[in-house]
Amino acid sequence: MSGAEPSFAEALRPHLVPLFGNDIAVERLALLPGGASKEAWALDLRTPDGKRELLVRRAGGGVIHSQTLPLQSEYRVVAVAYEVGVRVPRPYGYLGEIAGRPAFVTERVAGETIGRRIVQHPELAGARAALPVQMAEELAKIHAIPAERVPFLSGGGARDVLVRLERELDALDEPHPAIELGLAWAAHNAPEHHETVVAHGDFRIGNLVVTEAGLAYVLDWEFAHLGDPAEDVAWPLVRAWRFGVDHLRLGGIGEVEPYLERYNALAGRDISARSLAYWEIVGNLKWAIGALTQSRRHLSGQQKSVELAVLGRLAAEMEFELLQLLERAG
Repeated sequence: MSGAEPSFAEALRPHLVPLFGNDIAVERLALLPGGASKEAWALDLRTPDGKRELLVRRAGGGVIHSQTLPLQSEYRVVAVAYEVGVRVPRPYGYLGEIAGRPAFVTERVAGETIGRRIVQHPELAGARAALPVQMAEELAKIHAIPAERVPFLSGGGARDVLVRLERELDALDEPHPAIELGLAWAAHNAPEHHETVVAHGDFRIGNLVVTEAGLAYVLDWEFAHLGDPAEDVAWPLVRAWRFGVDHLRLGGIGEVEPYLERYNALAGRDISARSLAYWEIVGNLKWAIGALTQSRRHLSGQQKSVELAVLGRLAAEMEFELLQLLERAG
């Protein structure tokens, strides 16, 4: 059980027995790298039916946004998505509190999730060609999830998002003129009318499992909410998710037009390029404030982490991007 903290490893097995039976043994439990607000543990479990390769998702030390779902609610969204045919790893069960933090378990799947590799590695060139249309198809399926299947989700349109972002920026208690300018612009230009769908909330390169054939699975549902579908469609356009391939506006892997055209055709909507441009600005606002919030966990001493400290620096890059986008928007 290399990599496992003793209290977590010892506490885990009793929670697995109701799902997999008493005749089981934990052969390996290792913390995987990455994840700013959640832990991911690779679990190899021996059962009478053979070895199962599982993943335990466990709460971390904090949240990125105030409306981040509790882990039990996130699991329920994943379970519903699986039932309606969205490509998510098979959910096995919510485990409850383990060593002081909630967790759930799913199958562990193969594929690449590191954004920089997805957008740059030569062996994934075919995947990059297929991804724009595949992403559109999967997002259309997510937005077709009946809201009554997930009645605990909340949310709303652009003005609701901006109220939350302003509240979170105020909580930082320090000046950020570029973000404040962006919030003022977004409030002035907010759409008054919108459709409301079940939104993934973080649908982007880095939260997709990618193989040589393209999109295999959609991960990380902690920001699922009810919202304007254009918010979700625009999120993978944010520059931070291009991982250095900045000239390809859709996540560093392709052009926006085939993606948007395929989504609109499948979803029966008419989301415009102008609407995406608005939500791209709001997306940069969301991630800039989220990164600053995460960095405070390090600066306050709550959780010393180089990764969290770096997120604070990245916020300046998003502020610069905001100013460029605002200049273009006029």
